[in-house]
Amino acid sequence: MKCDLCDKEAVVHLTQVVNGEMKEVHLCEEHAVEQGIDINSPISITDILMGLSGPQKDIANELSLVCPRCGMARDEFRKTGRLGCPDCYKTFMAELTMAIKAMHQSGQHIGKIPAREGVQTRMKSKVARLQKDREAAIAREDFEKAARLRDQIKQCRKEALQNEGGTP
Repeated sequence: MKCDLCDKEAVVHLTQVVNGEMKEVHLCEEHAVEQGIDINSPISITDILMGLSGPQKDIANELSLVCPRCGMARDEFRKTGRLGCPDCYKTFMAELTMAIKAMHQSGQHIGKIPAREGVQTRMKSKVARLQKDREAAIAREDFEKAARLRDQIKQCRKEALQNEGGTP
């Protein structure tokens, strides 16, 4: 593949999705360096997802964060993308939250439901999520949002009954 800016062979291939539109950029080594991309520096996928590949302002804090249970350091977690024990989830919560938001464009991973599970399982999952969101809205005293969520829950339950062949 050719560089987008010249006829040399591209060595850097970037893909970015913004508002549902995918844009690809292909650069030769020379143009990649001009754009500030260090092609000789290894960057882990964890760093990319968490946006941590740039220069760090607080190196002392960076090096000092270690899981109290297993001794895993932040830099080790970044390199491997894996955690050492259950306490690592608490220790590295900030990094995990950023990674989840980067991957899912949301602070919560919902996952997928296999097609064989059917519509009913998906509806139950959706209702459970809506109920959790409604409870959170009530706790924040956002009663307008809670009312909208209540209506969505009723609608989902109605659709589930109709899909079963029952009456609402």
